[in-house]
Amino acid sequence: MPAATVTSKGQITLPKEVRDALGVHPGDRVLFWRSPQGQFVVEAETVDLRTLRGSLKGKGPRLTVEEMNEVIAQAASRANS
Repeated sequence: MPAATVTSKGQITLPKEVRDALGVHPGDRVLFWRSPQGQFVVEAETVDLRTLRGSLKGKGPRLTVEEMNEVIAQAASRANS
């Protein structure tokens, strides 16, 4: 059974076997919650990308790739002047 030691700062390193089973990587969030039976459950916090659709609202008109390239070229030209 995997085990971890708590540091003086209250931190632990999840054993590789646990990280692999949860599918977590550096920077991912892990949730800890108490079950109705009083046991703690460790769960990887995941986000379904489909739930994010529409959460970013663009400002201004949509540009084509060609228009974006032109704007970038103009900005680069001004920066190099």
